[in-house]
Amino acid sequence: MLNIGLLGAGRIGNVHAKAIGSHAGSKLVAVSDVNTDAAAKLAAQYGAKAMTNEAIIADASIHAVLVATSTNTHSDLIEAATKAGKAVMCEKPVDLSLARARACQKVAASTGQPVMIGFNRRFDPNFAALKAAADRGDIGKSELLSVTSFDPSPPPVAYVKVSGGLFRDMMIHDFDMACWMMGATPDKVTAVASSIVDPEIGKAGDVDTAVVTLHFADGRIAVIKNSRRAVYGYDQRLELLGSKGLLAAGNMLENTVSMSNASGVVSAKPEFFFLERYTRAYAIEWAAFVDAVVAKKPMPVSLADGVNALAVAEAATRSAQTGATVAMKDI
Repeated sequence: MLNIGLLGAGRIGNVHAKAIGSHAGSKLVAVSDVNTDAAAKLAAQYGAKAMTNEAIIADASIHAVLVATSTNTHSDLIEAATKAGKAVMCEKPVDLSLARARACQKVAASTGQPVMIGFNRRFDPNFAALKAAADRGDIGKSELLSVTSFDPSPPPVAYVKVSGGLFRDMMIHDFDMACWMMGATPDKVTAVASSIVDPEIGKAGDVDTAVVTLHFADGRIAVIKNSRRAVYGYDQRLELLGSKGLLAAGNMLENTVSMSNASGVVSAKPEFFFLERYTRAYAIEWAAFVDAVVAKKPMPVSLADGVNALAVAEAATRSAQTGATVAMKDI
């Protein structure tokens, strides 16, 4: 049984607490948060203790920690926990600064402790099945990937100001997905972005609508589309065109009922947001982490994967700001 300390009791912390508590091989024993009331409330739900980050990391009876705190604390907590001999699962991104993330990678590697980054979409059953089919060669050589990721509504501007921007906060999931699906890191990145959903997001220095093209060294292409507003729900789709066919993963709908009449065919909307859409993915992700720790296997999503996705986000940010295609070797 792995004793787990959860750092962060916010919205995503609650999602992870459920996954930890539901797994037969893990037990949530401690929770921390800057909001001590939130930590105490969540801890009480699982028979755990409310503690500080420092106390959890120092507690030898806690085998692993899950980092679900604000992004600006991730690198520091990864370093502290691995130095203390703990396995770590950390929410994305590794850091807002690529240089800081790379430094963290070196420190964690020197400890020999395993670190997994929370790119939960890899564990979505639909996307995982598509990846497996592509790896089997069901559509021949993969050539063109299209990723659509639209949020139902923009986040508060207060969040935007500390998020690191759309590319590091939102599209970073899609950068990881593209690299995973294509089995490679892009050679060049071209980004076009604007703020047309909410003018306040633009005033805060960020964008809310973007299209990024990833150019791979062998000529393959991935196109990623992000928007902070899709009034019909959380739009999450993926298409992979290969030399022998097409693989596609569509949206998860609120229900499977459709109505057909003389006016047309009507079905339910996509599930509203990530909490609903990726419920199973979070549970599968946690199970993969526990399995890797117990069996001493490589993490299915490594710290290097997290740093790589952040590097692509940095390239996209530079491309959007300058209007020029950015080579990854310059990042």
